Amino acid sequence: KGTTGQSDMTSSKEQHHLYKYYVEPQAVSDLTRRTLVLVLAGGEGSRLKNLTKWRAKPAVPFGGKYRIIDFALSNCINSGLRRIGVLTQYKSHSLIRHLQRAWGFMRPEIGEFVEIIPAQQRLRPEWYQGTADAIYQNLDIVYRHEPDYVLVLGGDHIYTMNYAKMLAAHVQAEAELTIGCIEAPADEAKAFGVMSVDEDYRITRFAEKPADPECIPGKPGIALASMGIYIFSMEFLTKALIQDAENEASAHDFGKDIIPAAIENAKSIAYPFLNNLGEPAYWRDVGSLYSYWKANIELCDIEPELNLYERDWPIWTYQAQSPPAKFAFDDEERRGQAIDSLVAGGCIISGAKVKRSVIFFNTQIETGSYVKESVILPKVRIGRNCKLTRCVVDKGTVIPDGMEIGTDPDEDRKRFLVTDEGITLVTPGMMNQRLHYERD
Repeated sequence: KGTTGQSDMTSSKEQHHLYKYYVEPQAVSDLTRRTLVLVLAGGEGSRLKNLTKWRAKPAVPFGGKYRIIDFALSNCINSGLRRIGVLTQYKSHSLIRHLQRAWGFMRPEIGEFVEIIPAQQRLRPEWYQGTADAIYQNLDIVYRHEPDYVLVLGGDHIYTMNYAKMLAAHVQAEAELTIGCIEAPADEAKAFGVMSVDEDYRITRFAEKPADPECIPGKPGIALASMGIYIFSMEFLTKALIQDAENEASAHDFGKDIIPAAIENAKSIAYPFLNNLGEPAYWRDVGSLYSYWKANIELCDIEPELNLYERDWPIWTYQAQSPPAKFAFDDEERRGQAIDSLVAGGCIISGAKVKRSVIFFNTQIETGSYVKESVILPKVRIGRNCKLTRCVVDKGTVIPDGMEIGTDPDEDRKRFLVTDEGITLVTPGMMNQRLHYERD
C-alpha cells in the first residue's frame, strides 16, 4: 500500500515467521465475523494538557478534519471487522456525539455496529479501575455477542493497519494472546510495554514502562514495544479477567497485570507491525503536546509516511457541510496563500500566508497574518497582522489583531502553555473566551 504504513503479510512473509501463512479470503471473512472489537476510549489524556480539559483524548481533532479515534475505527472497517464496542468514561460527551454522527452508518440488522458502552457501574458502585476492569465490568455485553476472538484496541493512536492479518496469524499460531508490537528506540520504549521474544516470536517476558528496556537480540538500542493492540481467544480472556478481578492486589490493567500473567500461563505471541518493505510501519502515540503537534506537521511533508490520500484505505469521519476553502486577493502585499499545508473546507485565507501548517475546517485568517508550522483547530479566527509560529490553537479561539505567538517564549509563558520543545498551546480559556466550552 505504498506509504500508508499498512502491514503486508504476503510480500513480507520472509521477514518473520508469523507472515508465512496464506489464508484464503473467505477464511479471513469468517474470522472477522467471529471477532468482537473493543476500543478503550476512556483515558484522561492528561499529557495533552488543556486539549483534554473538555474532551476525551480519542475525541481530540487530528489531521485537519478527523478525530484521533477515527483511525482505529477506520482500520476496523477496512479490515472487515464490523462488530465494534467503544468503551467511554472520561469527559465523553464530545466523543459520544462524534461517534453518533460519524459512525451511525453501520447496519445492525446485518450484524454491523459501532456500539457506545459508557461506564455504568454494572458490577459495583465504582468507575473503571483500569483497562482490564473496563472490559470485566462489561463481560455480560461481550457474552451477548458470542465472539470466538476479542480484539482490544486503544482509541488514541495514529496509524493504518490491517487487523485481519494479525487475526489470521493469531489463529494459525494457535495463540491464546497476540500482541501487536513495533520496533522503537530504547529511550522511547520506556513509555510503553516492552517484550522479550524467542526465535519464534513467542513472548518470554513483558515489562510495563521499564526504566531500562531490554533490546532485541542483534539490534542494540532497539526494543520491541507494545502498540496496545491485543487479540484474545474468548475463553482465555474470560478466565484471565475473572482471576484478575478476584486479585485485590491487582491494578486491573492489561499492561501491568493481565499481560505479564499471560506470558507465564498461556501461549502469547508478538506480532510485529511491518510495512510492505519489511520495516517498522507508521505508528504514532500522540499523547503529549509535542508528539501531537509533530504528527500533524509531518502530514505537510511532500511524501508523508501517513498517506491520507490512499483510496484503498480511507479514513472515515463526520464532516460538516462546509464550502470549499477560499484564498482571497492577489495583490503583491495582500495575497492569500498556503504553502506545504493542509487546509480544510470552510476556511478563508484572506490576504494571509500559511506555511507548513494544518488548518482545520471553518477557520478564518485575516489580511497580513502569517501562520507557520502551526496546528489550527476548527472554527478559529486569526485577526489582521498576526504572527503564529509553532503553535497549537484550540477550537473556537479568537486571536486579536496584531498578536504574535511563538516568537518570545518567556512572554508567551505569562499567558499560554509552552512545552520544553517550544510548542505554544493557545485555548479560548487562556484568552478569557468561553465560546469553545459549550460546543466542542
